[in-house]
Amino acid sequence: MSRLYFRFYIALLASLMLFALAVSLLWHRDGGPMERSDATLARLVQNTLAPAGAPAEQQQAALERMASGIHARMTLYAADWTPLATVGPPLPRPEWRLRTLTAPPRASWVRLPDGRQLLSSQPLGFASARQVLHAMLLLLVLGVAVAAYPIVRQLTRRLERLQTGVESLGAGDLSARVKVEGKDEVAQLARSFNRAADQIEQLVGAHKTLLANASHELRTPLARIRLALELVKETVDAKRRAGLEQDIAELDHLLDEILLASRLGAIDDAMALEDVDLLALAAEECAHYDDAVLDGASATVRGDPRLLRRLLRNLLENARRHGTPPAHVRIERDDAADAPSVTLSVWDSGPGIPIGEFERVFEPFYRRAGTRDNHGAGLGLALVRQIARRHGGDARCATMPDGRSRFAITLPLA
Repeated sequence: MSRLYFRFYIALLASLMLFALAVSLLWHRDGGPMERSDATLARLVQNTLAPAGAPAEQQQAALERMASGIHARMTLYAADWTPLATVGPPLPRPEWRLRTLTAPPRASWVRLPDGRQLLSSQPLGFASARQVLHAMLLLLVLGVAVAAYPIVRQLTRRLERLQTGVESLGAGDLSARVKVEGKDEVAQLARSFNRAADQIEQLVGAHKTLLANASHELRTPLARIRLALELVKETVDAKRRAGLEQDIAELDHLLDEILLASRLGAIDDAMALEDVDLLALAAEECAHYDDAVLDGASATVRGDPRLLRRLLRNLLENARRHGTPPAHVRIERDDAADAPSVTLSVWDSGPGIPIGEFERVFEPFYRRAGTRDNHGAGLGLALVRQIARRHGGDARCATMPDGRSRFAITLPLA
């Protein structure tokens, strides 16, 4: 993923390079004052010298007249670098080599309009205007590149700090805030984030307070009803009393599941993490069911034993209520993967769940049509998935080789 500051920086340099290229193209097309002066100088030198087809004596005489009083060595070459005339020791023709150019400086080298070359030991004009322009543009690009980097980096560093604050808030740190720097749009965004974080913290706090109060206020009348039923149980029909006791138990269980689901939905609800042997935990839960069969390997996960116990209990209870005994529990390790994990599988001896309902059964308050009873609120499997995801794993329905379905809970190994 390309960083924002790098994209800003590249866009700035690309714009500058396009500007330099446009200036160079315009300069090459029309020419600058120095290039036009070089062309004028070349024309004047050609007018002073003898024509290109003149005899060697005339070429020599014209060159000597032009070099009179200059105290310079001069050599006139034809277009094919054949020597035509010289004043003083001949100057060698330019030869391109890998490391050096054996020739007079460019300011002492004039190319005449007819193709002849005049070399001099003294400057005859200006340095190449194009070379000067290219050097200036290159220095300009380098200067802007060096000066722009800290400016662009300072802007995007503020955005990175804002990103860190957003990630901290999303991870559950409701106290995360970002420092407001400057008075531009980034500072306004930081202020908006801080205001939103304040509101979220207040809402979550109010939600936790509501859960605590609801737990107390709802369980108190349930306890009074249970106590009243105990006081009048001798005067109430046994069948009706059993029905009332079952209704109270289901209401208490429903209240417990709703409060747990709400607590798991709170992003800052802390879990008591410790190393848990999943096989030992499953053995303890399976002991409460006469028709539960357990097999598999020992696997240690990092998690909240209370929540993991609730996960397994909900799966076994779901198999007892809606399946056909016996219920099977299997624990399988996967140490070969890049991220070692353990899969907890639970299934019963019935046909299982149709493929079309593999995802719907994890929806809160969803009840399958045609089940044997309507006990429960439809939150058990939703809690299973919430608990699994809280531990860095997931819950799903999968098809077994014999066509039946099973619940597969995948958790990372400690």
